[in-house]
Order: sequence, then C-alpha cells, then structure tokens
Amino acid sequence: MNVIAGRCDTLRVSEPRYRGRLAPSPTGRIHFGTARTSLVAWLRARAAGGTLVMRIEDLDPPRVVPGAADAMLEELRWLGLDWDEGPDTDGPHAPYAQSRRGDRYKQALAQLAAAGHTFECSCTRKEVAAASSAPHGDLGPRYPGTCRHGATHPERPRSLRFRMDAPGASFDDVVHGAVPPSPPDDFVVRRSDGLYAYQLAVVIDDIAMGITEVVRGDDLLSSTPRQLALYDALGSTPPAFLHVPLVLGPDGARLSKRHGHIAIADYRDAGHSPQRVVGALAHTLGLAQAGEAITPHALIQRFDLTVLPREPTTLNDALWVG
Repeated sequence: MNVIAGRCDTLRVSEPRYRGRLAPSPTGRIHFGTARTSLVAWLRARAAGGTLVMRIEDLDPPRVVPGAADAMLEELRWLGLDWDEGPDTDGPHAPYAQSRRGDRYKQALAQLAAAGHTFECSCTRKEVAAASSAPHGDLGPRYPGTCRHGATHPERPRSLRFRMDAPGASFDDVVHGAVPPSPPDDFVVRRSDGLYAYQLAVVIDDIAMGITEVVRGDDLLSSTPRQLALYDALGSTPPAFLHVPLVLGPDGARLSKRHGHIAIADYRDAGHSPQRVVGALAHTLGLAQAGEAITPHALIQRFDLTVLPREPTTLNDALWVG
C-alpha cells in the first residue's frame, strides 16, 4: 500500500470524528483577519465535538520572525481559543512545526517522483512570467512547460515541479459552493533553494494528521485544485474545504501593517477585553450583535454556517474597537 495514503486511511478508520486545524505562519502578529478565520475553525471543530490541531507553518526561514510563533499561540489563547494537539500540548502526530517535518516531505517527493509526477525546472520566476500568456492571478503566472522534457539550464539550481497533466478538479466548498475546474499548471513542490513548497507541505501534513476539513481564508481558494491533484497522486482522500471570506482594509486591499492597528495584541494592549474583541470578530461573521462582548465558548451554540458572509468584510465596517 502507498505509505502516505495508508497512513491517512488508517487514521480515518480509527478516528472518524471531525478533525480540524489551525495553521498560522509565524511571520508577524495575529491580525484581525487571521483571528477571525481561526475563530471559525475553532467553532467548527467544537460545534462538531471534534479535535482541533495547531500546526506552525514555518517553512520559509527568511520570513519567520523570531518569537512570533510563541506570541501567536499566546494571543489566540488570550482570545479564548484552545487546541487538542500542537507544539505546546504535544500529541500523536508531532512534531507540529513544519520546519521539523522535512523527512516526511522528502519521502512524499520520492513517492511522487517514482510515479512520474515531478520534473526538474531551471526556469527563474522572471522567465516564467515572460513566457506565460495566461493572466497572473493569486498564484502567479501559469507555467508554460519549458522544462517538462528536461531542464533547459542544467547548470542552474533547479526546482521540482508537479506535472499537472489535467485541469484542476472541481470541488464543493462549504461556504462558496461549487468551484469550477481550473486550468492545469505545473506548480513548484520544492524550490530551487531546497525549501519545500507550501502546496506540498500542507497536503502531506493534513494527510498525516488525519484532517477531515480545512478551514482557511479564501485567498487560498485558488490553491485547492493544486492540492487536490496532490491528494489524487498520493492515493489519498482529500478533506472538505471551508474558505472564509477575507477582511479587507478601508482601501479594499488585504490587511497589512499600512492599515494601522490591526493586530490582536494592539487591542489587548489598548485595554480591550478578549470578550469584546471576540464579539467584534463574531459580529463580522453574523454571530453577535454590534458591541456585544462574548466568549468563544458562548458562541458554540450560536454557530450557524448559513449566516457566515459570502463576501469580504471591510475593516472600517467591522471594527468598533480601537
């Protein structure tokens, strides 16, 4: 039996209950949008009587901020969120930091390579962008297939790409409904500097940890067909997906430092209670009245997928704190 798929199938036989996860990247503080998505993931798991896993997605060392992982865990706990497995609670699927799971990714790449699913690519990002005729969306320019039959510049460091011969599968998102197929695109699974790519790592980890539903921001909606292709290539059943619409700044762009005080720590340091901040988060999700102070546990009985917004929320419409 396929080693990775076998691990996943065994988990799901022995652990049929809901298994969700929180997967922050330690590149800064927890901001309003990340906290809001985390609240949905927490409520989804707790309302289902399931298990919630905390995993630190620290794949890219240059972007990791020292101390950020511990700070993020502390900030989520301050809000009243908890988890059943994670780097600070341990569990059967440790380690819970991607930087310590490289052997699993290496094993998966060997399995994919043996089945003919990968090829080496010597193209630079600039070359891919220049050669691609497709529109550049969230995932960047579509790969034009330059190195499919051999690296064109073998003297260069080479990335490893997944050979995506067919269009990305359609799927049903819990919030967005039917998502149509996407064009095929040979995407990177290991970078030319040797670092493992996000697309590969999250799939391998979600398989290994028996995740039954992925709750995340809908900026990652377009990544899902790529991940479904990996599940299929590895012979594993994918989880369900629930993509939460984003919180945008007043200018309509994704939240960033230029929007001022957006970190949960800013509200805490300004003297706001966690219940008031959770109330603000819940209000943007249709689960609380404006100005209501409430705990995450009190929201469990109110949790209703049908009231979750289907469109982005603008920060100045959402926040009454600060």
